[in-house]
Amino acid sequence: MQGTRILPELLAPAGSREALYAAVEAGADAVYLGGVAFNARINAVNFDAEAMAEAIAYCHLHGVRSYVTLNTLLYDREIEGFLDYAASLHRMGADAVIVADRGAIDLLHQHLPSLEIHASTQASVHSTDGARALAAAGAARVVLARELPLSDITSVVKNAGVETEIFLHGALCVSHSGQCLFSSLVGGRSGNRGECAQPCRLPYNGGYPLSLRDLSLADHIPALIESGVSSLKIEGRMKSAAYVYGVTTIYRRLLDERRAAGAEENRRLRELFSRGGFTDGYFCGRTEGNMTGIRSEGDKEASRALDNRTFEPKKIRATAEAAIVADEPSRFTLTLPDGRSTTVKGAIPEVARSAPLTAAAVADRLSRTGGTAIELSASDIRVSLDVGLNLSPGAINALRREALAALTAPQTVATDLPAYKPPRGDGLTLRKSALFLDPCVAKALGKERSFFDVIFLPLDKWEAAGFTPDGVYLPPVVFDRERDEIFSLLARAKEAGVRYALCGNVGMIAPLSKMGFAVVGDFRLNVTNRESARAYRAAGVSALILSPELTLPQLRDMGEGSAIVYGRIPLMLTERCFIKENFGCKECGKATLSDRRGARFPLLREYGHRNLILNSLPTYMGDRQDALSAYRVCGEHFLFTTEAEREAEAVIRAYRVGKPLSVPCRRIAK
Repeated sequence: MQGTRILPELLAPAGSREALYAAVEAGADAVYLGGVAFNARINAVNFDAEAMAEAIAYCHLHGVRSYVTLNTLLYDREIEGFLDYAASLHRMGADAVIVADRGAIDLLHQHLPSLEIHASTQASVHSTDGARALAAAGAARVVLARELPLSDITSVVKNAGVETEIFLHGALCVSHSGQCLFSSLVGGRSGNRGECAQPCRLPYNGGYPLSLRDLSLADHIPALIESGVSSLKIEGRMKSAAYVYGVTTIYRRLLDERRAAGAEENRRLRELFSRGGFTDGYFCGRTEGNMTGIRSEGDKEASRALDNRTFEPKKIRATAEAAIVADEPSRFTLTLPDGRSTTVKGAIPEVARSAPLTAAAVADRLSRTGGTAIELSASDIRVSLDVGLNLSPGAINALRREALAALTAPQTVATDLPAYKPPRGDGLTLRKSALFLDPCVAKALGKERSFFDVIFLPLDKWEAAGFTPDGVYLPPVVFDRERDEIFSLLARAKEAGVRYALCGNVGMIAPLSKMGFAVVGDFRLNVTNRESARAYRAAGVSALILSPELTLPQLRDMGEGSAIVYGRIPLMLTERCFIKENFGCKECGKATLSDRRGARFPLLREYGHRNLILNSLPTYMGDRQDALSAYRVCGEHFLFTTEAEREAEAVIRAYRVGKPLSVPCRRIAK
C-alpha cells in the first residue's frame, strides 16, 4: 500500500544558469546555488548579483525554493561584507542561506532574523545534541553528516526538533565534512574556504585508498521517506546541466512513485557519473566494504556518450483577461496555474476614427511574450472590448510588459541591517596546554610535564597514564548510539577530579558544561573569527584552540585563544578504518600513507575505530617565539601524536630554549 508520509524535499544543485534551468525542468522542489563569494564551491560558475536576483525570481516563478550557499569559514575582516551580502540575498527573496561558520549563524540570526538559516554539513552535525545546539543558535535546518547510518538519521529526526537534510546522491568526502585540513595545510588551498584541491583523489602507496565512490541512495527511497527527513540533497554544483537533469529526473520519479530504483534507473545513474559504481556503505552501516573507486576510462566513455542537450528557461503557461472599455483605464490581468496573478492598468482608450480594435487583435498583441518565462496563447486571453474603441499598439504592449515584469521580476524584501560592532576578544586563554594521544608518553615525561599549565589525555585512555590529568580530550565525533558510553566515561573522569574537557564537537558543549567541566574548544570547532569565539563563549566554552588555518596576523586579530605551535596536525578524520582495510590491525599505530613526492602521512586510530590522517610535517614555532610575541599570540597548544617519550622530551627542551628541531617543520604563516 502506498505510504501517506509527506515526501521529503528534492534539493538539486545549480552551479550555473543552465544547471538551474535543468534542475527546475527535472522537477526539483528546491535548488542550492552560490554567489561569487563566501561559498564552498568557489570554482563553480556561480551567480553574480544580477544573475542571482534573476535566478531567485525564476525559481519563485516555478514554485521552486532557492537556497544560497554562504558556507565558508570567515575571517574577521570579512564579517561586514558577509552581512551586507546576506542582506542583499534577503532583499532578493532567497528562501534560505546555507551557513557553516558558527559566528555567522549567530550574526545572521541577530541581524536578519527573518532570513532562514540552514546549517551546512561543514558545521559537522552528526548527532541529536549537535542538531539541537545549532537549532538553538538560530538554524531552521541542519544538514547532517554524510557518515550517519539510517538508524542515527532516524534518531536525530525524531529527537532534535529541527528540520533535517541529508545527502542523497553524489561525491563523498573521505573526511568528515568540516574536519578536513589536507588541502589547506599541505596544498595551500582551503577546503573550508571553497578552494579544495581534492588530495583524496590522488594516489597513495601506489593506489587510491582515499578516493571514495559516489553516494547513491536510489535503492533506499522508501526507507528515506519513512525516516521523516525533511530534504534529500543531490551533490553536484561542479557537474554539468545534463548530469543535474538526469539525476534529478530519476529521483523525482522514484520519490513520486515511492519506490526504490530498478536496474535500468541504476544503470542510467552510473552512465551519468560513476567512480566504478556507487556506495551506500555509510547509510547501511557497512563501512568495511568496498567503498573506494576511481573514475575509469569506461566511466568517462559512458558519460561522454550522453546527450549533452542545452537547457533554456522553462516556460510556464498562463491565462489572462483584458478589459478595454470606454472612459476607463485599460486593464490586463495575468494568472499563473498556481493562482498567482497580477493586474496592471494602462491608457484610457479613445473613440476609433476609422478601423476600431477587435478582440482578436488585442489578444494577438498581448500574447507576444517573446523570450520571457511566460507562455501565453491568444486563445487563453479573454478580452472585454467595447465597440468602436481604439488603443495604440504601444499602449497594449505596455500592459503586457508591466504584467510580465510584475510576475517575473525579482521580488524585493525590505531589509533593515543594523550597524555592525565587532566584539572584543575577552575569553580565557590557556597559556600553555598540550594533548597527548598516548597517555604513556605523558606519564614517562615526569618533571617535563610542568612545562604545561594544562595537560589533556584521551577520554577513553587517560587512566593508563597513572595520574589524573587536568583535562580529557573528547572524541570529535559522537553518534547518538555512542552517547551513553561517552557519558559513562565522562562521569568517571569527573569523579576522579578532572577539571577540563577538550571538545571539538558542537553537540557536546552544553552537556559538558552541565556536568561541571570547564570546556576548552578544540581546533575542530574551526574558530577563525571573533564572532565564532563569542558564540562559543555564550554556548559555554571557556577557552579556545584556534583554527590552524589562521596566519599570525589573523591570530593577532582574534585577541584570544591558543595557536597550535607544535604537532602533526590531523588533516582528516575518517569514519572508516583505513588502517585495518589497507594494512591490517597489526599495523595500528605504525601505518602511513605515502604520496607521489614521498611525503609520509601517519594514520592513527580514533575512538570507535575512526582514523586520523596526520600531517607529514609537524608544525613548530619554538625557534620563532619572537614572531608569536610580535603578533601577540595569546596561548600555545602542543599536539603529541606519534612521538615516543624521547622525541616528546626533545621537543619540550628545544622549545624551552628557542632552538629549532632537527627535522623539517611547517610554520605558521605571516
